[in-house]
Amino acid sequence: MVRDKMSDLVAWKNRVGRKPLVVRGARQVGKTWLMKEFGHSHFEKVLYVNFEKTKRLQSLFEMDFDIKRVQIALQAETGIRITPENTLIILDEIQSAPSALNALKYFCEDAPELYIIAAGSLLGVALHAQTSFPVGKVEFMDLYPMSYYEFLNAMGEKDILEILQSNDWELITTFKSKYIELLRQYYFVGGMPEAVSVFTRDYDFRAVRYVQKNILDAYEQDFSKHAPVELIPRIRMVWNSIPSQLAKENRKFVYGVLKGGARAKEFELAIEWLVNCGQVHKVFRTPKPSIPLKAYEDRSAFKIYLVDIGLLAAMGDIDVRTLLKGNDIFNEFKGAITEQFVLQQLVNDSNNAIFYWTAERSTAELDFLIQNSGNVVPLEVKAEENLQAKSLKVFSQKYSPQISIRTSMSDYRKQEWLINLPLYAINELKQVIDL
Repeated sequence: MVRDKMSDLVAWKNRVGRKPLVVRGARQVGKTWLMKEFGHSHFEKVLYVNFEKTKRLQSLFEMDFDIKRVQIALQAETGIRITPENTLIILDEIQSAPSALNALKYFCEDAPELYIIAAGSLLGVALHAQTSFPVGKVEFMDLYPMSYYEFLNAMGEKDILEILQSNDWELITTFKSKYIELLRQYYFVGGMPEAVSVFTRDYDFRAVRYVQKNILDAYEQDFSKHAPVELIPRIRMVWNSIPSQLAKENRKFVYGVLKGGARAKEFELAIEWLVNCGQVHKVFRTPKPSIPLKAYEDRSAFKIYLVDIGLLAAMGDIDVRTLLKGNDIFNEFKGAITEQFVLQQLVNDSNNAIFYWTAERSTAELDFLIQNSGNVVPLEVKAEENLQAKSLKVFSQKYSPQISIRTSMSDYRKQEWLINLPLYAINELKQVIDL
């Protein structure tokens, strides 16, 4: 299995003045595997500690932050002698030892020669709870489920992936049916590494769904184990409402779907808990397409997407035949699945600031508005070969953007005022924008 973030880790290793690296990401997106694979591929030795499993080390940093003493303890625990020039130190599930988070400052200041990576499934929650986190003394990297391109790679489809990355649209269109077939498989399997691994080994959709249900169960267990007691019922209500929220024609999050008369103040902490542990993405509305988009965000209006498209399909119990072949009664939720797919590919690029747009006192709504490299790009998402782009046209006539994108199952085509980018090529968005 190949992960695109491996190149980021190599760049971190080679960077002059690097700092301890903190890897953020939801449970089971592949953080531990990636860190260990990086260590075994680029270092002579890997010292790995999981603070959730190694309880006695949780108090290691509570007495003081003497890095020499810490090194001795880590060596004693693992039996691996640390030689700074060729040892990678991995501190996993670091949120289970809160003082270890603060210790990263002293690794940075007192032992900058050491290669330190920290990670944790609930690290985002821990970071937001910390008041003395070493700001400016660490670097961050976010890891998400596998992208469609990583899925193609895992499926052994390197040749057609290279064609897709060539931007030779005539040649790409020749393989259209193959791309769409694999895309629909990705809609079901998603990007959670264990699900992808099971599928590439046996091509068994039932085994994939079993893995996905187990992951969903693990997430639910996290609610009970780690969330504040008073928040647990509200977290569950928000979490279980996501499929129905996305099934609406207007996918804006509505508190009333949770229960009659629900208000923001009752559920905003529950939503933030899910956001902080990486299990959902929150996309805010912006009424004005100006840079920076964040300066104009409307925090009272937002959409919530799941961390992974395969998990969304599993939550909705969408069977494989429906996703692969289609179904007349599936049409409404098909749009939600497609938006989830596009959002999931967009968030993999950390350079994207992602919002959505609606006109004031109007029915026009644009699925996504993206800020990338000084451009504000409107993006309309269509589930099938739909060439209508009514909202995109309203937006373009009002604001005259440099480039407008519609993504659908239709072939690539460049028109006077928009580009149709095939869904299976959405990862080429940046290249298309830069053309």
